[in-house]
Amino acid sequence: MRTFIVLLQKEFLQIKRHSFLPKLIIAFPILIMLIMPLIMTMDVKNVNVALVDFDHSTTSRRIATNIEASEYLTLKYNLNDYQYVLSQLEEGKVDVIIEVPDNFERDMLIATPDKISITANAVNATKGGIGMQYVIQSISKTLIELQKEQNPDQISELITVENRFNPTLNYRHYMIPALMIMLFILICGFLPALSIVGEKENGTIEQINVTPVSRLTFTLSKLVPYWIIGLFVLSIAMVVALLVYGLAPGGSIATIYFGAILFIFTISGFSVTIANFSETLQQTMFVMFFFVMLFILMSGLFTPIDSMPEWAQHFTLILPPRYFIEILRSVYLKGTSILEMWHNFVALGISAIIFNILAAITYKKQA
Repeated sequence: MRTFIVLLQKEFLQIKRHSFLPKLIIAFPILIMLIMPLIMTMDVKNVNVALVDFDHSTTSRRIATNIEASEYLTLKYNLNDYQYVLSQLEEGKVDVIIEVPDNFERDMLIATPDKISITANAVNATKGGIGMQYVIQSISKTLIELQKEQNPDQISELITVENRFNPTLNYRHYMIPALMIMLFILICGFLPALSIVGEKENGTIEQINVTPVSRLTFTLSKLVPYWIIGLFVLSIAMVVALLVYGLAPGGSIATIYFGAILFIFTISGFSVTIANFSETLQQTMFVMFFFVMLFILMSGLFTPIDSMPEWAQHFTLILPPRYFIEILRSVYLKGTSILEMWHNFVALGISAIIFNILAAITYKKQA
Protein backbone atom coordinates (compact mmCIF):
# COMPACT_ATOMS: atom_id res chain seq x y z
CA MET A 1 0.00 0.00 0.00
CA ARG A 2 2.86 2.41 0.79
CA THR A 3 4.37 1.73 -2.63
CA PHE A 4 1.02 2.38 -4.29
CA ILE A 5 0.57 5.69 -2.44
CA VAL A 6 4.06 6.83 -3.45
CA LEU A 7 3.41 5.97 -7.10
CA LEU A 8 0.05 7.74 -6.89
CA GLN A 9 1.71 10.86 -5.51
CA LYS A 10 4.22 10.68 -8.35
CA GLU A 11 1.42 10.61 -10.95
CA PHE A 12 -0.42 13.56 -9.45
CA LEU A 13 2.86 15.47 -9.18
CA GLN A 14 3.61 14.83 -12.84
CA ILE A 15 0.14 16.04 -13.83
CA LYS A 16 0.49 19.15 -11.65
CA ARG A 17 3.92 20.03 -13.02
CA HIS A 18 2.86 19.54 -16.61
CA SER A 19 2.70 22.90 -18.37
CA PHE A 20 -0.48 22.17 -20.34
CA LEU A 21 -2.35 19.21 -18.85
CA PRO A 22 -4.00 20.93 -15.82
CA LYS A 23 -5.30 23.70 -18.07
CA LEU A 24 -6.63 21.11 -20.51
CA ILE A 25 -8.47 19.20 -17.78
CA ILE A 26 -10.32 22.33 -16.65
CA ALA A 27 -10.76 24.29 -19.88
CA PHE A 28 -11.50 21.44 -22.30
CA PRO A 29 -14.81 20.23 -20.79
CA ILE A 30 -16.03 23.80 -20.28
CA LEU A 31 -15.30 24.79 -23.89
CA ILE A 32 -16.76 21.58 -25.29
CA MET A 33 -19.98 21.92 -23.30
CA LEU A 34 -20.31 25.63 -24.08
CA ILE A 35 -19.55 25.63 -27.79
CA MET A 36 -20.37 22.23 -29.27
CA PRO A 37 -24.12 22.14 -28.41
CA LEU A 38 -24.50 25.48 -30.18
CA ILE A 39 -22.86 24.44 -33.46
CA MET A 40 -23.49 20.66 -33.58
CA THR A 41 -27.22 20.37 -34.13
CA MET A 42 -29.60 18.52 -36.40
CA ASP A 43 -31.96 21.50 -36.34
CA VAL A 44 -32.07 23.04 -39.82
CA LYS A 45 -32.48 26.80 -39.86
CA ASN A 46 -32.13 29.60 -42.41
CA VAL A 47 -33.73 27.60 -45.22
CA ASN A 48 -33.92 30.04 -48.14
CA VAL A 49 -37.31 29.84 -49.87
CA ALA A 50 -38.36 31.30 -53.23
CA LEU A 51 -42.10 31.75 -53.80
CA VAL A 52 -43.18 31.77 -57.45
CA ASP A 53 -46.64 33.28 -57.19
CA PHE A 54 -48.76 32.96 -60.34
CA ASP A 55 -51.99 33.26 -58.36
CA HIS A 56 -51.52 36.64 -56.58
CA SER A 57 -54.37 35.78 -54.22
CA THR A 58 -55.08 36.02 -50.53
CA THR A 59 -54.00 32.41 -50.14
CA SER A 60 -50.61 32.91 -51.77
CA ARG A 61 -50.00 36.05 -49.73
CA ARG A 62 -50.86 34.16 -46.53
CA ILE A 63 -48.39 31.46 -47.54
CA ALA A 64 -45.68 34.11 -47.94
CA THR A 65 -46.58 35.70 -44.59
CA ASN A 66 -46.36 32.40 -42.70
CA ILE A 67 -43.00 31.63 -44.30
CA GLU A 68 -41.67 35.03 -43.24
CA ALA A 69 -42.91 34.40 -39.69
CA SER A 70 -41.14 31.04 -39.42
CA GLU A 71 -37.90 30.89 -37.41
CA TYR A 72 -36.61 28.17 -39.72
CA LEU A 73 -37.50 29.61 -43.14
CA THR A 74 -36.34 32.75 -44.92
CA LEU A 75 -38.37 34.14 -47.82
CA LYS A 76 -35.62 35.03 -50.28
CA TYR A 77 -37.74 35.78 -53.37
CA ASN A 78 -41.43 36.39 -54.04
CA LEU A 79 -42.00 36.77 -57.76
CA ASN A 80 -43.46 34.97 -60.80
CA ASP A 81 -40.27 34.14 -62.73
CA TYR A 82 -39.72 30.41 -62.28
CA GLN A 83 -36.63 30.17 -64.50
CA TYR A 84 -34.84 32.87 -62.52
CA VAL A 85 -35.40 31.24 -59.10
CA LEU A 86 -34.46 27.85 -60.62
CA SER A 87 -31.09 29.35 -61.59
CA GLN A 88 -30.76 30.61 -58.01
CA LEU A 89 -31.46 27.07 -56.80
CA GLU A 90 -28.69 25.75 -59.06
CA GLU A 91 -26.26 28.34 -57.65
CA GLY A 92 -27.13 27.34 -54.09
CA LYS A 93 -28.70 30.67 -53.15
CA VAL A 94 -32.14 29.09 -52.77
CA ASP A 95 -32.94 25.84 -50.97
CA VAL A 96 -36.64 25.37 -51.74
CA ILE A 97 -38.91 26.71 -54.50
CA ILE A 98 -42.68 26.96 -54.01
CA GLU A 99 -44.79 27.39 -57.14
CA VAL A 100 -48.40 28.46 -56.60
CA PRO A 101 -50.34 27.86 -59.86
CA ASP A 102 -52.65 30.41 -61.45
CA ASN A 103 -56.24 30.47 -60.14
CA PHE A 104 -55.28 28.20 -57.23
CA GLU A 105 -57.53 29.98 -54.70
CA ARG A 106 -60.52 30.10 -57.08
CA ASP A 107 -60.23 26.44 -58.07
CA MET A 108 -59.78 25.43 -54.42
CA LEU A 109 -63.27 26.78 -53.68
CA ILE A 110 -65.16 25.39 -56.66
CA ALA A 111 -63.13 22.41 -57.90
CA THR A 112 -59.92 20.48 -57.51
CA PRO A 113 -57.07 22.97 -58.07
CA ASP A 114 -53.69 22.34 -59.62
CA LYS A 115 -51.25 21.23 -56.94
CA ILE A 116 -48.70 23.53 -55.35
CA SER A 117 -45.26 22.46 -56.59
CA ILE A 118 -42.32 22.28 -54.19
CA THR A 119 -38.76 21.81 -55.49
CA ALA A 120 -35.83 21.33 -53.10
CA ASN A 121 -32.07 21.45 -53.52
CA ALA A 122 -31.09 17.92 -52.46
CA VAL A 123 -27.30 18.27 -52.75
CA ASN A 124 -27.36 18.61 -48.97
CA ALA A 125 -29.92 15.85 -48.42
CA THR A 126 -30.47 16.71 -44.76
CA LYS A 127 -31.12 20.41 -45.29
CA GLY A 128 -33.13 19.83 -48.45
CA GLY A 129 -35.31 17.09 -46.94
CA ILE A 130 -35.95 18.76 -43.59
CA GLY A 131 -36.33 22.17 -45.26
CA MET A 132 -38.99 20.74 -47.56
CA GLN A 133 -40.84 19.33 -44.55
CA TYR A 134 -40.79 22.74 -42.89
CA VAL A 135 -42.23 24.29 -46.07
CA ILE A 136 -44.94 21.64 -46.30
CA GLN A 137 -45.89 22.23 -42.66
CA SER A 138 -46.03 25.99 -43.23
CA ILE A 139 -48.25 25.65 -46.31
CA SER A 140 -50.48 23.08 -44.60
CA LYS A 141 -50.89 25.43 -41.65
CA THR A 142 -51.96 28.23 -44.00
CA LEU A 143 -54.51 26.08 -45.83
CA ILE A 144 -55.94 24.74 -42.55
CA GLU A 145 -56.29 28.30 -41.22
CA LEU A 146 -58.16 29.35 -44.35
CA GLN A 147 -60.40 26.29 -44.14
CA LYS A 148 -61.26 27.07 -40.52
CA GLU A 149 -62.13 30.65 -41.44
CA GLN A 150 -64.47 29.46 -44.19
CA ASN A 151 -66.02 26.68 -42.06
CA PRO A 152 -65.90 27.89 -38.46
CA ASP A 153 -68.39 25.25 -37.29
CA GLN A 154 -66.29 22.38 -38.58
CA ILE A 155 -64.49 20.24 -35.97
CA SER A 156 -60.88 21.34 -36.31
CA GLU A 157 -58.94 19.27 -33.78
CA LEU A 158 -59.09 15.53 -34.35
CA ILE A 159 -55.46 14.79 -33.45
CA THR A 160 -53.46 15.65 -30.36
CA VAL A 161 -49.67 15.38 -30.26
CA GLU A 162 -47.54 14.82 -27.15
CA ASN A 163 -43.74 14.64 -27.21
CA ARG A 164 -42.69 12.54 -24.24
CA PHE A 165 -39.34 13.03 -22.47
CA ASN A 166 -38.28 15.94 -24.74
CA PRO A 167 -41.40 18.11 -25.18
CA THR A 168 -39.64 20.89 -27.09
CA LEU A 169 -37.83 18.45 -29.44
CA ASN A 170 -34.59 20.19 -28.50
CA TYR A 171 -31.74 18.33 -30.18
CA ARG A 172 -29.26 19.71 -27.63
CA HIS A 173 -30.92 17.68 -24.89
CA TYR A 174 -30.25 14.56 -26.98
CA MET A 175 -26.68 15.56 -27.82
CA ILE A 176 -25.31 16.87 -24.49
CA PRO A 177 -25.07 13.39 -22.89
CA ALA A 178 -23.12 12.26 -25.97
CA LEU A 179 -20.67 15.13 -25.50
CA MET A 180 -20.11 14.06 -21.89
CA ILE A 181 -19.15 10.60 -23.10
CA MET A 182 -16.78 12.06 -25.69
CA LEU A 183 -15.04 13.92 -22.85
CA PHE A 184 -14.58 10.64 -21.00
CA ILE A 185 -13.19 8.94 -24.10
CA LEU A 186 -10.74 11.75 -24.87
CA ILE A 187 -9.55 12.50 -21.33
CA CYS A 188 -9.82 9.11 -19.61
CA GLY A 189 -8.94 7.22 -22.77
CA PHE A 190 -6.14 9.17 -24.41
CA LEU A 191 -4.32 10.59 -21.39
CA PRO A 192 -3.49 7.35 -19.49
CA ALA A 193 -2.18 5.76 -22.69
CA LEU A 194 -0.07 8.80 -23.55
CA SER A 195 1.27 8.91 -19.98
CA ILE A 196 2.55 5.32 -20.10
CA VAL A 197 4.00 5.54 -23.61
CA GLY A 198 5.58 8.89 -22.73
CA GLU A 199 7.47 7.16 -19.92
CA LYS A 200 8.56 4.48 -22.38
CA GLU A 201 9.97 7.09 -24.75
CA ASN A 202 11.67 9.00 -21.92
CA GLY A 203 13.15 5.83 -20.43
CA THR A 204 11.72 6.47 -16.96
CA ILE A 205 9.65 3.29 -17.06
CA GLU A 206 12.88 1.28 -17.01
CA GLN A 207 13.51 2.51 -13.47
CA ILE A 208 10.15 1.09 -12.36
CA ASN A 209 10.69 -2.19 -14.20
CA VAL A 210 13.77 -3.00 -12.10
CA THR A 211 11.93 -2.38 -8.81
CA PRO A 212 9.74 -4.92 -6.96
CA VAL A 213 6.61 -2.90 -7.88
CA SER A 214 3.95 -5.37 -9.05
CA ARG A 215 2.14 -5.04 -12.37
CA LEU A 216 -1.19 -4.45 -10.61
CA THR A 217 0.23 -1.71 -8.39
CA PHE A 218 1.84 0.08 -11.32
CA THR A 219 -1.31 -0.18 -13.46
CA LEU A 220 -3.56 1.12 -10.68
CA SER A 221 -1.21 4.02 -9.97
CA LYS A 222 -1.56 5.01 -13.63
CA LEU A 223 -5.35 4.66 -13.73
CA VAL A 224 -6.58 6.07 -10.40
CA PRO A 225 -5.61 9.72 -11.13
CA TYR A 226 -7.57 9.64 -14.38
CA TRP A 227 -10.55 8.01 -12.67
CA ILE A 228 -10.64 10.99 -10.30
CA ILE A 229 -10.12 13.43 -13.18
CA GLY A 230 -12.97 11.76 -15.12
CA LEU A 231 -15.45 12.28 -12.27
CA PHE A 232 -14.26 15.89 -11.91
CA VAL A 233 -14.82 16.46 -15.65
CA LEU A 234 -18.31 14.92 -15.41
CA SER A 235 -19.19 17.30 -12.57
CA ILE A 236 -18.06 20.30 -14.63
CA ALA A 237 -20.05 19.10 -17.66
CA MET A 238 -23.22 18.59 -15.60
CA VAL A 239 -22.93 22.05 -14.03
CA VAL A 240 -22.43 23.71 -17.44
CA ALA A 241 -25.38 21.76 -18.90
CA LEU A 242 -27.59 22.96 -16.04
CA LEU A 243 -26.50 26.61 -15.90
CA VAL A 244 -26.20 27.26 -19.65
CA TYR A 245 -28.80 24.97 -21.24
CA GLY A 246 -31.14 24.31 -18.32
CA LEU A 247 -30.71 20.55 -18.69
CA ALA A 248 -30.97 18.75 -15.35
CA PRO A 249 -31.13 14.98 -14.80
CA GLY A 250 -34.67 13.66 -14.58
CA GLY A 251 -33.43 10.77 -12.45
CA SER A 252 -30.89 10.11 -9.74
CA ILE A 253 -27.48 11.79 -9.96
CA ALA A 254 -26.05 8.80 -8.06
CA THR A 255 -27.11 6.57 -10.97
CA ILE A 256 -25.18 8.79 -13.38
CA TYR A 257 -22.03 8.72 -11.25
CA PHE A 258 -22.25 4.95 -10.80
CA GLY A 259 -22.50 4.45 -14.55
CA ALA A 260 -19.69 6.97 -15.08
CA ILE A 261 -17.41 5.09 -12.67
CA LEU A 262 -17.95 1.83 -14.55
CA PHE A 263 -17.37 3.51 -17.91
CA ILE A 264 -14.22 5.29 -16.68
CA PHE A 265 -12.90 1.96 -15.42
CA THR A 266 -13.60 0.48 -18.84
CA ILE A 267 -12.17 3.16 -21.09
CA SER A 268 -9.06 3.75 -18.97
CA GLY A 269 -8.32 0.02 -18.79
CA PHE A 270 -8.77 -0.18 -22.55
CA SER A 271 -6.36 2.72 -23.10
CA VAL A 272 -3.67 1.19 -20.86
CA THR A 273 -4.00 -2.09 -22.78
CA ILE A 274 -3.37 -0.20 -26.04
CA ALA A 275 -0.39 1.58 -24.44
CA ASN A 276 1.13 -1.72 -23.33
CA PHE A 277 1.33 -2.84 -26.96
CA SER A 278 2.63 0.52 -28.24
CA GLU A 279 6.21 1.76 -28.35
CA THR A 280 5.78 5.37 -29.49
CA LEU A 281 3.33 8.20 -28.89
CA GLN A 282 2.54 8.34 -32.60
CA GLN A 283 1.59 4.67 -32.68
CA THR A 284 -0.61 5.06 -29.61
CA MET A 285 -2.40 8.09 -30.99
CA PHE A 286 -3.18 6.42 -34.31
CA VAL A 287 -4.55 3.27 -32.68
CA MET A 288 -6.57 5.23 -30.12
CA PHE A 289 -7.92 7.55 -32.82
CA PHE A 290 -9.17 4.54 -34.78
CA PHE A 291 -11.09 3.20 -31.79
CA VAL A 292 -12.38 6.65 -30.82
CA MET A 293 -13.86 7.08 -34.30
CA LEU A 294 -15.38 3.60 -34.02
CA PHE A 295 -16.93 4.48 -30.65
CA ILE A 296 -18.31 7.80 -31.90
CA LEU A 297 -19.77 6.50 -35.16
CA MET A 298 -21.17 3.13 -34.03
CA SER A 299 -22.19 3.53 -30.38
CA GLY A 300 -25.30 5.62 -30.96
CA LEU A 301 -23.70 8.86 -29.81
CA PHE A 302 -25.01 10.88 -32.74
CA THR A 303 -26.78 8.36 -35.00
CA PRO A 304 -29.49 5.93 -33.82
CA ILE A 305 -28.36 2.31 -33.61
CA ASP A 306 -31.76 1.19 -34.95
CA SER A 307 -30.99 2.95 -38.24
CA MET A 308 -27.84 0.87 -38.80
CA PRO A 309 -27.72 -2.40 -40.78
CA GLU A 310 -28.53 -5.49 -38.75
CA TRP A 311 -24.93 -6.74 -38.71
CA ALA A 312 -23.77 -3.35 -37.39
CA GLN A 313 -26.40 -3.40 -34.65
CA HIS A 314 -25.05 -6.74 -33.44
CA PHE A 315 -21.48 -5.39 -33.59
CA THR A 316 -22.37 -2.46 -31.31
CA LEU A 317 -23.07 -4.93 -28.50
CA ILE A 318 -19.31 -5.18 -27.84
CA LEU A 319 -18.81 -1.39 -27.71
CA PRO A 320 -18.92 -0.07 -24.09
CA PRO A 321 -20.03 3.50 -24.98
CA ARG A 322 -23.29 2.07 -26.31
CA TYR A 323 -24.38 1.12 -22.79
CA PHE A 324 -23.28 4.31 -21.08
CA ILE A 325 -25.03 6.56 -23.62
CA GLU A 326 -28.27 4.65 -22.97
CA ILE A 327 -27.78 5.17 -19.23
CA LEU A 328 -27.07 8.89 -19.53
CA ARG A 329 -29.92 9.68 -21.92
CA SER A 330 -32.40 7.56 -19.98
CA VAL A 331 -31.53 9.18 -16.64
CA TYR A 332 -31.40 12.72 -18.06
CA LEU A 333 -34.51 12.64 -20.25
CA LYS A 334 -36.67 9.85 -18.78
CA GLY A 335 -35.62 9.72 -15.14
CA THR A 336 -34.99 5.97 -15.43
CA SER A 337 -33.81 4.12 -12.32
CA ILE A 338 -30.84 1.77 -12.04
CA LEU A 339 -33.11 -1.27 -11.71
CA GLU A 340 -34.72 -0.56 -15.08
CA MET A 341 -31.28 -0.41 -16.75
CA TRP A 342 -29.56 -3.23 -14.87
CA HIS A 343 -28.46 -4.93 -18.11
CA ASN A 344 -26.52 -1.82 -19.19
CA PHE A 345 -24.72 -1.66 -15.83
CA VAL A 346 -23.91 -5.36 -15.99
CA ALA A 347 -22.48 -4.95 -19.50
CA LEU A 348 -20.33 -2.01 -18.38
CA GLY A 349 -19.19 -3.90 -15.28
CA ILE A 350 -18.10 -6.90 -17.36
CA SER A 351 -16.27 -4.61 -19.79
CA ALA A 352 -14.48 -2.86 -16.90
CA ILE A 353 -13.32 -6.17 -15.43
CA ILE A 354 -12.12 -7.51 -18.79
CA PHE A 355 -10.16 -4.42 -19.85
CA ASN A 356 -8.55 -3.80 -16.46
CA ILE A 357 -7.44 -7.42 -16.23
CA LEU A 358 -6.01 -7.10 -19.75
CA ALA A 359 -4.25 -3.88 -18.74
CA ALA A 360 -2.55 -5.64 -15.82
CA ILE A 361 -1.70 -8.81 -17.75
CA THR A 362 -0.30 -7.12 -20.87
CA TYR A 363 2.07 -4.90 -18.87
CA LYS A 364 5.36 -6.79 -18.93
CA LYS A 365 8.13 -6.02 -16.49
CA GLN A 366 11.57 -6.33 -18.01
CA ALA A 367 14.46 -6.63 -15.60
